[in-house]
Amino acid sequence: KAAGRSFDHVARAGVYLTSMSDFVAMNGIYAKYFSQPFPARTTIAVAALPLGACVEIDLVVKA
Repeated sequence: KAAGRSFDHVARAGVYLTSMSDFVAMNGIYAKYFSQPFPARTTIAVAALPLGACVEIDLVVKA
């Protein structure tokens, strides 16, 4: 918000999960923040994330 942007300005999201069994829950939460048309997204299973996190999301935001 401080930069004048919202989730409506997201062009792409990268989601990293340590367990794909969390995919359904993550998808439900994701849908609460983004509306259709959803931004392009990749979801990747990873062995581990820093600080013991279960999920990491990176965003590319339109200027």
